[in-house]
Amino acid sequence: MEDLFEGLIFRSRWLMAPMYMGLVGGLVILLIKFSQEFYHIVIHLLDTSERESVLSILALVDITLVSNLLIMVIFSGYENFVSKIDVADHVDKPDWMGKVDYSGLKLKLIGSIVAISAIDLLKAFMHITTPGVEHLTDSQLGWMVGIHMVLIISGVLFAWMDRISEPPSEVH
Repeated sequence: MEDLFEGLIFRSRWLMAPMYMGLVGGLVILLIKFSQEFYHIVIHLLDTSERESVLSILALVDITLVSNLLIMVIFSGYENFVSKIDVADHVDKPDWMGKVDYSGLKLKLIGSIVAISAIDLLKAFMHITTPGVEHLTDSQLGWMVGIHMVLIISGVLFAWMDRISEPPSEVH
């Protein structure tokens, strides 16, 4: 009975597989949004100010960073919690694939989230001096800066906790 129960629990990890496929669908959605934004930039290339062009390109960077984040979650999550991805001999296999454990994934995720937050904050600050664009209030900007700082502090604390939880290395 115990073996049957443990086998069922072990096989239940496959319930996560459709969730990872849903995240792959999220990548498709981000590709469509990226394409729409890129098309918008190209169509309005000649009648757009430099500032607006930079803001549009920052939007592309933002979408790309979120996509990178999804790739890390899909690959690392699937490999850590469901099954190994058997592409060992593939020339395009990322170096980090199969080497990122849950702790490393947390740090990569928080790093990506901080970068995304920084880009959104930069876009908000660039909008402050853009005429004809609705500005965020000082309170809203303050909240954005505060949340960004919390994300940075969280990332540092995650890294510090991982560091202190590692067994001490031998000194030769």
